[in-house]
Amino acid sequence: MDPFADTLQRLREAFDSGCTRPAEFRAAQLKGLSRFLQENKQLLQEALAQDLHKATQLDSAFIRKEPFGLVLVIAPWNYPLNLSLEPLVGALAAGNCVVLKPSEISKSTEKVLAEVLPRYLDQSCFAVVLGGPQETGQLLEHKFDYIFFTGSPRVGKIVMAAAAKHLTPVTLELGGKNPCYVDDNCDPQTVANRVAFFRYFNSGQTCVAPDYILCSPEMQARLLPTLQSATTRFYGEDPQSSPDLGHVISEKNFLRLRRLLSCGRVAIGGQSDESDRYIAPTVLVGVQETEPVMREEIFGPILPIMNVRSLDEAIEFIRRREKPLALYAFSNSSQVVKRVLAQTSSGGFCGNDGFMHMTVASLPFGGVGASGMGSYHGKLSFDTFSHPRACLLRRPGLEKVYALRYPPHTPRNLRVLLAAMETRSCSCALL
Repeated sequence: MDPFADTLQRLREAFDSGCTRPAEFRAAQLKGLSRFLQENKQLLQEALAQDLHKATQLDSAFIRKEPFGLVLVIAPWNYPLNLSLEPLVGALAAGNCVVLKPSEISKSTEKVLAEVLPRYLDQSCFAVVLGGPQETGQLLEHKFDYIFFTGSPRVGKIVMAAAAKHLTPVTLELGGKNPCYVDDNCDPQTVANRVAFFRYFNSGQTCVAPDYILCSPEMQARLLPTLQSATTRFYGEDPQSSPDLGHVISEKNFLRLRRLLSCGRVAIGGQSDESDRYIAPTVLVGVQETEPVMREEIFGPILPIMNVRSLDEAIEFIRRREKPLALYAFSNSSQVVKRVLAQTSSGGFCGNDGFMHMTVASLPFGGVGASGMGSYHGKLSFDTFSHPRACLLRRPGLEKVYALRYPPHTPRNLRVLLAAMETRSCSCALL
């Protein structure tokens, strides 16, 4: 028995009825979403804590933003509320019917989203579906008009393959190993403060966190004591008891991270406690490019340092790997930062800081290549979930003018057509 058929049929019928298209309806949906957040702030905080310690002449030409139809949003566990609601806002604002699939791993947040959120939205146009990989696979067998997925590249490939069967467009917000180049011309303590904050934020379970440092051996020697100092100031002598350090989401991820601690040599941290799913803020040195910690996205509070002898070597190292979701460069020289920016490719880039670029609503957030496709945030979220329909409304008269384009194509007619196109900078072919 298909557990999703009735729900999907109901949502599609609602969309086909046109009820999501009026601006008033969309505004009401967004207001309901706002009330959900306002009235359940404490409940959501508790759940998150439990889970994550142009116009042509004579015509009217315009772009009409239209909803795709039935949209599927698949959210991850690391920011289970933000990364469910941010795309949801764009999808609702664009006038779509939406199926939200929250992560089954962040169980408490999943429960709130499934049981409470639907009360604030028109349930004829919105649904939350639950389940793990098996149920998600079954859900993906259905035809959607757009799919928005946030998660790992491995699962992203599965989602894209499923979408391809129906030629469904997708946005894939994936991850990858985000390089952080640290130039010799830097203040090591400033770098350490910023890198440690963004690496260990949410216990490193952030897709745009700096994943590894590239620097010279000399800069490494200067960075290590400052990284230790920054970590102690942030989380105290006993980080495990710090209320500001999140813990690993699950035992499976804990065991994976603990295996990575055997790569290279532990220079800072390295402690772990399985009963508390605790991995200390850790720095690894002497790691090799072939080791697991440099081959897979870490997604935890572990920071390896790779040594390079020059900026050229660092850029070459970055360029021969998959394009990352984010890339960071630290230097007192703006020329160094600009060169890293100019000679590499990534979803986003930030000079002399961590992932602050993703907090600017006017900037697109998204990956490139192996780190994803498509983008959103701010107005771009509305654009992502809208089809830009090209429209031209031509007057029914003036047929003698338009008749110049019809065959037989005399030399005179062709000259007039060419002249018209040149005058209008090819903005409208064939008049």
